[in-house]
Amino acid sequence: MISLNHVCFSYKKHGSEAISDANASIEPGIHLLLGENGAGKTTLLHLFAGLIKPVSGLLEIDGEKPFQRHPRFLEKVFFLPDDFIVPFKNTSSLVRCHSPFYPRFSAEMLEKNMLSFGLDMKMPFKDMSLGMRHKAYVAYVLALQPDYIFLDEPANGLDIGSKKELRKMMSRCISDEQTVIISTHNVFDLEALYDGVVILSKGNLVLCNRSWEIAESLKFVTSSSPLAFALYQEPDNGLFRGIVPNDTNEESGINYALLYSAILSDRASQIHKLLPQHEH
Repeated sequence: MISLNHVCFSYKKHGSEAISDANASIEPGIHLLLGENGAGKTTLLHLFAGLIKPVSGLLEIDGEKPFQRHPRFLEKVFFLPDDFIVPFKNTSSLVRCHSPFYPRFSAEMLEKNMLSFGLDMKMPFKDMSLGMRHKAYVAYVLALQPDYIFLDEPANGLDIGSKKELRKMMSRCISDEQTVIISTHNVFDLEALYDGVVILSKGNLVLCNRSWEIAESLKFVTSSSPLAFALYQEPDNGLFRGIVPNDTNEESGINYALLYSAILSDRASQIHKLLPQHEH
């Protein structure tokens, strides 16, 4: 489990806090990480991966402090940034030199993933397009099977067919015991997979809930006319999409884009009142 207790981080160059007094507990599952540009998403992933150290507060992953970067921690964590570059010729050489550090690496899973994307293990990375390299990296990271995977825009550069294949691949490869956090601006690419959502705004962690908690508490509805009792609503091409209390205990599916807008609006307090508040 990932535990944040009053975690703060600031860059000396800018002075202001990139992460401010963050409190959360993130359990296994696939979690969507949302926030505006500059909200602190990449900084948070860097903290999780142990690439930077909190200025104050306590961040632990399974009782380990990421920044200490003990081998027992590193073998169960992988961070795939949007601008990932590897010093290897191709996927085969990457596997040969890097995969021994991950005890659960599955060559069989990697072969199946690469085949699903139509990629050759021996094709040089320099001859691949951005989308092809992204597919190769994601195929490899999933085959490493670490306990924690942090992905920054994993569908970047992928065409429609490849995004569909990515959804199938993640569903196939990720176990219930793994924790995956996906930072993206496009909530629709992998929305059927999300078990939880984390929202940042201007360095503040403003929401961290499991999807089932949201679905039990809130109902996402669409109407041809304004919703009289909506907690939040937006006009959308002649329709009105809104959030109302789930008084009937019927799950409606979660509109993550609408939830994000609501949490960043002046109606956020009304939303929070209906969601479980966790102790950290």
